[in-house]
Amino acid sequence: MIPEIDLTALPTARRREMLAAGREIEACYRALENGGLNIVGEVLRGQGDFVEIEHYPSDDVFDAETHGQYYYHAHRGNDDEHGHFHTFLRADGMPEGSRPIDYPLASDPWPTGDEAISHLVAISMDAWGYPMGLFCTNRWVTAEAWYPAEQVVAMLDLFAIGHAFPNWAVNRWIAAMVRLYRPYIEELVRQRDAVIADRQEKLPGRDVFEDRDLDITTYLPIDVPSLIQRLETLEQP
Repeated sequence: MIPEIDLTALPTARRREMLAAGREIEACYRALENGGLNIVGEVLRGQGDFVEIEHYPSDDVFDAETHGQYYYHAHRGNDDEHGHFHTFLRADGMPEGSRPIDYPLASDPWPTGDEAISHLVAISMDAWGYPMGLFCTNRWVTAEAWYPAEQVVAMLDLFAIGHAFPNWAVNRWIAAMVRLYRPYIEELVRQRDAVIADRQEKLPGRDVFEDRDLDITTYLPIDVPSLIQRLETLEQP
């Protein structure tokens, strides 16, 4: 269970960064909605039939300068969810000293070099193309390397997509979502590690990162307009 974040306890600068991200999200929505578009529709545009497991756009979205990466897909069988975005940072864009954990029990090779990506957070989307939740996953779900929680937290501010493929507003939106929910994502990632540690304690000698009975490690329902409103209220004199 993710603890409730006391927004009043956050530094003023952090709250203002979150609010700025929230206003950018609203601007992205306006730009899309004025054209009769939505976030998910733009990612799927021109991609053919929407097939479960496949990545959209094909070959993912990658920024060669920031080394941020994301894709959209569906596979969870959740009637409330249309699909979800997975966000990543590749090794060449990480803070100096970032390093995957040593895990002698690994039964499947982990990626290395710039391929040693870290999953940051997934964003669950509803049937209307709006976010409904955030979650973290086990390693096998995204075939990532596994970085300790505090290293992943240090990566969050570096996630950005600076180009316009597949859509400028979508790319701005997804980076703003990470900034708006940063304190919450921090807790999701920390609890992700706690869940894995607990699993390892219960299954000693087993590669828990390949445990198909554990896919979603932590989940948080979200309400973007409500969070923005709360942040705006705290800015009022």
